[in-house]
Amino acid sequence: MRITLLSFIILLASSPFLALANGKKISKIVLDAGHGGQDNGAKGTFSSEKDLTLDVVLKLGKIISDSMKDVQVIYTRTTDSYPTLVDRHEIANKSNADMFLSVHVNSTAYTYSRVFQGYRMVKKGHKRVKQPVYKTIRHHETKTNGVETYVLGLHRNSQKEEAIGEYGETISDEPGLLNENDPQTAIIISQYSQAFLSRSVTLGTKIQQQFSMEGRQDLGVKQKGLEVLAGSAMPGVLVEIGFINNIREETYLNSEKGQWEVAMAIYRGIKAYKAEAEK
Repeated sequence: MRITLLSFIILLASSPFLALANGKKISKIVLDAGHGGQDNGAKGTFSSEKDLTLDVVLKLGKIISDSMKDVQVIYTRTTDSYPTLVDRHEIANKSNADMFLSVHVNSTAYTYSRVFQGYRMVKKGHKRVKQPVYKTIRHHETKTNGVETYVLGLHRNSQKEEAIGEYGETISDEPGLLNENDPQTAIIISQYSQAFLSRSVTLGTKIQQQFSMEGRQDLGVKQKGLEVLAGSAMPGVLVEIGFINNIREETYLNSEKGQWEVAMAIYRGIKAYKAEAEK
């Protein structure tokens, strides 16, 4: 995955179309708190993902609003509600946002083990014999820790391009650039999609760097076919801020100190990305 992303960045860096995503002022940022309402998301020992994502997003939004006076923060939710995945990227697209950032909390899969319980007597032919008895135990707690950021997987590019085509007039500063009657439009849309992916990788990398500087385990920038990223006509990332089934990380993410540190790391990543993208 790292090789694929690196090769992609090298390819895009030499393309004149990368300028399509560069130099544009970032004035609107959409913050998405994952899950919500009836959708709890991952569950830890004493907390749920939906509550942690909202707490961090609201803190992040306050930091951005206080520190970046030229940036408008748009939320997909500010309460314990559940906007659908389509609702979330439509909020971003209709607001003509320049960046989409979704916050989630990670969790590993359940594991299972068999524990010996004793013996029971069973009839076998004319005899009664001892048969071992086992109990299946489900385990959820993990020692896995760290932060990772996802960008859109290449196999979902077609949906990204549909969104770019639909909202093309708000993306481009040049009226009529994405004219559906112009055969060149499909090429331009494809280049926008590639440029947005390159920008997303840059944003994700800068966020991961900030977490690493705080001493958090850096699990890297990865690609995944996520609906919430596929439908947004702009650069976007999904940040997994820790593992809720790691008791130490769950405790950290439920603390005020932990939530402010997570929000500040993401903010500093956004700030570094904004400075580079607006050159």
